Amino acid sequence: MAQRIPATVITGFLGAGKTSLIRHIIENNGGRRLAFLINEFGALGVDRELLLGCGIEGCDENDVVELANGCICCTVADDFVPAMEKLLARDELPDHILIETSGLALPKPLVQAFNWPEIKAKVTVDGVIAVIDADAVNEGRFAHDQVAVEKQRTNDPMLDHDTPLEEVYEDQLTCADMIILNKADLLDQVALDRVASSVTERARNGVSVVTAAHALVAPALLLGLGAEAEADLNSRPSHHDGVDGKHDHDDFDSFTLELGPIDDADLLQAQLIEIVQTHDILRIKGFIDRPGRDRREVIQGVGPRIERYFDRDWLPGEERRTRIVFIAETGFDIPSIAVAIDGWLAA
Repeated sequence: MAQRIPATVITGFLGAGKTSLIRHIIENNGGRRLAFLINEFGALGVDRELLLGCGIEGCDENDVVELANGCICCTVADDFVPAMEKLLARDELPDHILIETSGLALPKPLVQAFNWPEIKAKVTVDGVIAVIDADAVNEGRFAHDQVAVEKQRTNDPMLDHDTPLEEVYEDQLTCADMIILNKADLLDQVALDRVASSVTERARNGVSVVTAAHALVAPALLLGLGAEAEADLNSRPSHHDGVDGKHDHDDFDSFTLELGPIDDADLLQAQLIEIVQTHDILRIKGFIDRPGRDRREVIQGVGPRIERYFDRDWLPGEERRTRIVFIAETGFDIPSIAVAIDGWLAA
């Protein structure tokens, strides 16, 4: 078999730092020709826009393929395989392919897709990297709280404690060849050790766990793992084994808020935090149009923790709009959020 192109699958929960990790790899790629597949949940392609706005040499628009508003693990035949075939048909093949899954994707069905005849002879999964928000796990948002579960079980023996979020989180861990505990700088050593222990218990034996701040991990540590993960599926257990790798994305929903120029971004942030806390929003991400500013402002949030920064100039002819994606479990009250926003705008 001819030398196959290595591909790295970067998985992890919402806002864990996957896009930041990819940007760091681009900046320190050691001369490799990289290609990217970006999969998002939500109609607004924020992550692709963030990569294209990075201004880093070697991050060309033709190298970044977006699969938006769906789940790459559920649409391999319709979206992923054709995208890979397109990359592999290029005159100049990439040296390495980076695939960023959405925060809601299960990695195992995606890895399995590398056994498709159209892909298997040309590409191999060099490794699956799970990026974990260590601070969020420490707060119990995506980790299993044994004490709370036992208390709930006592009160309601019929209650199903395996929430959809926990299944996604655990499937990402059990498929990983390396786990990055990102945002470790937000925790003291005791808390970080506790999170590392929790993650290690869920991971496969022998999987490396590394800590990082701002997703700054040396590419040499991430690329070249040689895992050939598509040939090692049986060692990567999933909650969804036996059901053709399918999972129900009706468990989650998203909507995009579109606004005009924002004069007071601090006030908007405070209002968004209120929405997040009231409606248990998992993730927000998007762009803000600031009047009088030449640069586009990015807004990113996991739970009530929100950050903003300017990433690039607005392009000539580009429509300046404030657009923010909200992601939460299905059933969150979109009409109430819209009413609250209308009230703010009218004030």
